[in-house]
Amino acid sequence: MKRLSILMAFLTLSFSAVFAQSDAKVETAGGAEIQFETEVIDYGTITQNADGLRTFKFTNTGNQPLIISNARGSCGCTVPTWPKQPINPGETSEIKVKYATNRLGPINKSVTVSSNASQGTKVLRIKGNVIEKKTSPEKEANDMAPVAN
Repeated sequence: MKRLSILMAFLTLSFSAVFAQSDAKVETAGGAEIQFETEVIDYGTITQNADGLRTFKFTNTGNQPLIISNARGSCGCTVPTWPKQPINPGETSEIKVKYATNRLGPINKSVTVSSNASQGTKVLRIKGNVIEKKTSPEKEANDMAPVAN
């Protein structure tokens, strides 16, 4: 009988510990969540020294204020700016990225965003191609133009 009561006490404590742990998980679930409209911005084909500013819009879809602690470009040619104040649940904001379009060639850069969201870090990308800006129009040959003899 004594063994049975000890066994029942042990089982009761075990079940209460299991239920207490699952309740704790429910209470801590949630937090800040960051949801971007898009995670890739395509500049397309742009000319040298064109406007390199683009915007990543996002929403805090969580139930706690979102705090972005840092946003870092993959190189010095990609400079992000981000909101320094907390973004409340349901609010939207934006991260602006300035790419130095004085460089010719393909664009394939990333911006790493660090925050208190459940995911912690998020990597955004920019892509495109910068072509040389024409300084003067080129004359094209015209088959119908008169020819001097």
